[in-house]
Amino acid sequence: MLWFCLGLLLIGLAEAVTSDSVRADDSPLVDKVRSTWRAQDGETVEQIISKVAKVAHFVPRTWGVAGAIDQSEYVFLSWTRHQDKRSLEEYVIVWKVVPDGTIRIVSAYAKPMELGWRAFALSLIAGEVADGENDVNRRVLHDQANFNFVTTAQGTLGNLLGHGRCTIVEPVSVDYLPKVDENQTTKGDLWRVRLLVNCHIPSPRYLTRKGVISFEKREGQEWEPQSFLAKRIATFPPGSWFDHIEPDERDALERARKASANERGEQFRGAAH
Repeated sequence: MLWFCLGLLLIGLAEAVTSDSVRADDSPLVDKVRSTWRAQDGETVEQIISKVAKVAHFVPRTWGVAGAIDQSEYVFLSWTRHQDKRSLEEYVIVWKVVPDGTIRIVSAYAKPMELGWRAFALSLIAGEVADGENDVNRRVLHDQANFNFVTTAQGTLGNLLGHGRCTIVEPVSVDYLPKVDENQTTKGDLWRVRLLVNCHIPSPRYLTRKGVISFEKREGQEWEPQSFLAKRIATFPPGSWFDHIEPDERDALERARKASANERGEQFRGAAH
């Protein structure tokens, strides 16, 4: 997860910010972002902040504005993990407001907010786990309902996991992967959800004991399953994901076994950094 200090982020994002650009948090532009920006599920900034603050180490501090020479303006919210200021860490979420009035989040780590408060909370709490934070609310990571923002042809992911008798184990990640440039050949500019599950159903053990579930979503597109288990969940009714395995799927299952082992290793390597 990328964390930025307030000063560096404003300098990096504002693209030649004017010297008198940072203003008080009662700016009409701040009010506009707080009242008009919406997540994909319709939630406002205030609703997301209020809900996330109840489950994660997320203490909002100051709203402000920065202007750029291209006439775009940036609204930012600074926040910290600790109310008692035990540390000097301070983070920011930045929205860009272009002259035509379009508002979008430009802080890559905060882009899960666009999926709603649950996705943002999961991303923050997963970051707390990775950073070794104390008193992490791991119950949020293990609550199936918190993954219902991922939708499939069979229903929402959290409900499907419940009906499939699956429990969530760690690590969990909810990330946004920005595209660095147009020539980039690797994946980017998408949301990605990854988690491990134990499912108590008849199935190949290597797929449902710490089985890897991975979904990705691009702007304006539907969620697409990436791992073998995710594809079964998105295709077949809950609990019957392995009832019908065709002979020509055996090779696919063997490839999935190897891929699951590799993905599981990647999950744990990522959680260790």
